[in-house]
Amino acid sequence: MICDICKKNEATVHITKIINGSKQDINLCEKCAMEKGELNFVPQIDFVSPFGFQNILSGIMDYMTSGNNEEHKTFDISCKTCGTSYSEFKKTGLLGCSECYKNFSNILGPVIKRVQANLGHTGKIPKNQGKSIIERNKLLKLKSDLQKAVSLEEYEKAATIRDAIKEIEKQVHVSNENRKEG
Repeated sequence: MICDICKKNEATVHITKIINGSKQDINLCEKCAMEKGELNFVPQIDFVSPFGFQNILSGIMDYMTSGNNEEHKTFDISCKTCGTSYSEFKKTGLLGCSECYKNFSNILGPVIKRVQANLGHTGKIPKNQGKSIIERNKLLKLKSDLQKAVSLEEYEKAATIRDAIKEIEKQVHVSNENRKEG
């Protein structure tokens, strides 16, 4: 998809605005989005508010680590990529980079699960770029269903699920091959 403004670069920012019931889709390259100010979401967030997301998250982290778990009290880990420490994260509620999620996963996992009731993303997926994500999620669900069917000794159902898994894996393989050729 090409940028709606410069008509040269590939659009990597897709914005949908609904104003007075009228839907408007805008596709921008990163450069045009920066110039237009469409990527400037962060200044709109009030980081000082006592009811802000970061303070709420920090409070949950304090609550969950305040029990008998001495590991969290004495052990302050840091992100290997950006250097953000766990204590900095607890104070600000902000992670420094995408690697922080991996480095703090043993601490963040229970908190995220408690707040969201799930560790995986279950929201909307962009139609134009989400096909592989949808297929992967479908495969994961089918594999889980297959394990359940086998454990319940429902072998006919398991065979049907197995065939569905093979079909999806074949489609994914063909689509990956086509992408490499094109």
